[in-house]
Amino acid sequence: MKIGMAINYAGDFAETINNLVDFENVGLDRITVPEAYSFDAVSQLGYIAAKTSKLELATGILPMYSRTPTNLAMTAAGMDYISGGRFVLGIGASGPQVIEGFHGVKYDAPIGRARETAEICRMVWRRERTDYQGKYYKLPFTKEDGGTGLGKPLKIINHPVRERIPMLLAAIGPKNVELAAELFEEWQPILFHPEHLATAFGEALDKGNAKRDPSLGKLGISVHATTLISDDKDEQRNALNLVKHHAALYIGGMGARGKNFYNDLAVRYGYEEAAKKVQDLYLDGQKAEAADAIPDELAAGMSLIGSKSYVAERLSAFKDVGLSTLLVASAAQGHETQVDQIRQLKELVA
Repeated sequence: MKIGMAINYAGDFAETINNLVDFENVGLDRITVPEAYSFDAVSQLGYIAAKTSKLELATGILPMYSRTPTNLAMTAAGMDYISGGRFVLGIGASGPQVIEGFHGVKYDAPIGRARETAEICRMVWRRERTDYQGKYYKLPFTKEDGGTGLGKPLKIINHPVRERIPMLLAAIGPKNVELAAELFEEWQPILFHPEHLATAFGEALDKGNAKRDPSLGKLGISVHATTLISDDKDEQRNALNLVKHHAALYIGGMGARGKNFYNDLAVRYGYEEAAKKVQDLYLDGQKAEAADAIPDELAAGMSLIGSKSYVAERLSAFKDVGLSTLLVASAAQGHETQVDQIRQLKELVA
């Protein structure tokens, strides 16, 4: 199991990057940079590539609607080149609030677009000409499609470092999860609870894996989890409250009543009554009360908070369901303490 970290797009980027080498020195395996309606992730990862030598660099995630598939392929190939083959292309659908509200692009067909994006990216990395006639993307865009008729199939000029750069799909809906298991190197769910994996995702994973090309290898699973190794009960309680507030934001506030993927996930986990209460409270402006309504057992199951022996048990639970990368959101205070937390996690994993 790899240990990674995500950079907070609202934090002090320069200070964070200057401290990354310390994490790299204690064995951190991966750094991910998110992209919502923030600064773009790619320029920041390019800077990180120059400051590090061993870390995997991942987008977590790039919304696929805001870039064409060939642009994603070019970007990934460029990042893989400047990092010496350390890049992981994480993509996802985001949601209509961001895609239509910030990018001004129609939010449609996330499953079909993800499939075609993966196929086109791999075609570009193999340096094949851009001759692709999909339902959502057509290369070249012909006169019959409404173009000028001057487009020609092209192949990328440079030679990519790898013809198959690892691709990660962020997904929690059954059809999207099935696609991740079929076509991507990694799958990244959110609000992940290992004990509920089979109930919430098992059928979709089985369907996707049944169609998976053996050359892709086993599907990797990459998840975020708030982590704190501490015997201090107050620190544990504060860390668990962070998890609850984060969960309430998604289960309660992301989307609308009847159109919230994260609320649907909580229902699939078996928390239908709590999910409704959290959403009602959050959408009524009672955010603190919504966080309090997140069940303790749900928050604890999605995190690794407690004594070293307890965290070791939770790591085993995550590892037993096939987790390949744990992206740590450390609840520890101070840089040196956070570095030591990563060191301890690496020891536990080893």
